[in-house]
Amino acid sequence: MIEVKKNNVFLNEEVNACLNSIIKKKSFANGYIFYGAEGLGKKQTALLFIEEILKQFSTSGNIKEKIISNNHPDYLIIEPTSLLEAKRSKSDDLEKTTKNISDIIKISQIRNIKNFLGRKSINSEKKIILIINAHLLNEAASNCLLKTLEEPSNGIFILLTSKLNVLLDTIISRCQIIRFRSLSGKQINLILKNYLDSSKIKIGKNLKPEDLVTSANGSPRQLLKNIEIWNELSDEVIGKLDSPINNIQEILELSKLISEKLEIDQQICLVNFIQIIWWRNTKKVDLIEKLEKLKFYLRKKIQPRLAWEITFLKIAMKIIRN
Repeated sequence: MIEVKKNNVFLNEEVNACLNSIIKKKSFANGYIFYGAEGLGKKQTALLFIEEILKQFSTSGNIKEKIISNNHPDYLIIEPTSLLEAKRSKSDDLEKTTKNISDIIKISQIRNIKNFLGRKSINSEKKIILIINAHLLNEAASNCLLKTLEEPSNGIFILLTSKLNVLLDTIISRCQIIRFRSLSGKQINLILKNYLDSSKIKIGKNLKPEDLVTSANGSPRQLLKNIEIWNELSDEVIGKLDSPINNIQEILELSKLISEKLEIDQQICLVNFIQIIWWRNTKKVDLIEKLEKLKFYLRKKIQPRLAWEITFLKIAMKIIRN
């Protein structure tokens, strides 16, 4: 696991400036919508924002620890049932477990907010409700949330979403939108240099720091995920990724190894790395296009091992003919 040296690594500068201004002025809206693509640090930023708000109205200690453990009396987190069920199952692979459970936020969860707001505040003048993936509110839950937002209270609502268009217009109109944009290559590079322990990243002749920046596609979460996937690869696999393989036996062995050891999303990430490395070493567009087709087959889960074998064999045959 790659450790993050500073806990504010995911704070986008533009978002950070906006939220700091809100905290400084103590001009809190009734609701906020943190909107942006997955992996841009919306939840991380929300937790830091919540911590700062509670510090403004509370004299109690250990606020951060209580928020992280969901144990602060004036803080409530609402999550889709898939996340709740996965956590209760104590699965080691949260992402894999959630795929088998329906993603939804139920009306019963939103009704809990009314009970939460109805109780007297204990440590703070404000009560804060964080709703993860608010676009997963079902119709009944959305209408219930709207009514709750319309009622006067000491609550501050923070909704996280990557799909703003799914939310009710009436909910959006009652909230201040905080937009999260993809980070620039320069910003991702700063995260890589200043916030991550580079001694624990397998940087070598095959993978360069700029490759990690490119593969992140503007997402801090994707950066961390890619690093972890790369670090998990054996030296045997890494050693064969600097250029296309011509040996049929090696192709079959490597395809078998990749398909058996890596989950589909990890395999797709590996293809991204191979594209970056091979493009740098060969500058051949046709290789990149064939690898792009491989990602398509992997997403469709069409016999992954066979997809790797066919792709590598086609590339090898083309190289031999040339």
